[in-house]
Amino acid sequence: MIVVKNLYKTFKIAKKQKKEKGSFCADGKVHAVSGVSFECRPGRIFCLLGPNGAGKTTILRMIATLMKPDSGSIEVAGYDAVESAQKVRAHLGFLTGTTKLYDRLTTKELVKYYADLHGMNNTDFNRRKEELFDLLDMNDFADRRIGKLSSGMKQKVSIVRTIIHDPDVVIFDEPTVGLDVITSRSIIDLIRRCKSKNKTVIFSTHIMSEVSFLSDDLAILHEGKLLYNDTYQTFEDRMQARSLEEEFIRVLQEEKS
Repeated sequence: MIVVKNLYKTFKIAKKQKKEKGSFCADGKVHAVSGVSFECRPGRIFCLLGPNGAGKTTILRMIATLMKPDSGSIEVAGYDAVESAQKVRAHLGFLTGTTKLYDRLTTKELVKYYADLHGMNNTDFNRRKEELFDLLDMNDFADRRIGKLSSGMKQKVSIVRTIIHDPDVVIFDEPTVGLDVITSRSIIDLIRRCKSKNKTVIFSTHIMSEVSFLSDDLAILHEGKLLYNDTYQTFEDRMQARSLEEEFIRVLQEEKS
């Protein structure tokens, strides 16, 4: 379970950036997240949808305890993300494109390293590794060094190191960006598997097909503010445009007008 209440986060910016951003940061600050509240429940997939710069990654980083909010509260698996950050991390897996992998380690060595960080014993590690390596078709490059892997292979390694400890809460920040169709499909299948195991799943994307295929609950974010926060089915039922993509654009344009 993730409970976000009245979340705010701002960043100071340089003078050049202030001119580029315009009214969005007239006071010399970027208001990345402004009064955002939502809940992500176990056994459901929560999609955070928005254009680049909407504040999606900032929110996910705060949930993952990598960044502190200016105000508001975040509860993950029953723990406060600021006051009990270490306990939150024990229950959480966070996939982000900015996490670097160790090129000189093999796939298996890197995953074992993260398992050790979470205090997994060898029996649990081997069982979990076999399950995930089979699911994501990783056995052929299990003993290959990370530096020799393709981008799709590296993304699979990132996902496995994220969830090797079988966390209750899983965060995917644009997990399929830049990947081929086959690799993307395997990752989408893994996200659905997390849902079937009653995990709390939140992911961000701008790929509309993923939204329609995966989402149980949907939040649309624009310039740090929520424009929509309800079930995906409700959003679909209320659509005024012919497609999800056109409706998304319509909602954004309506906010600007």
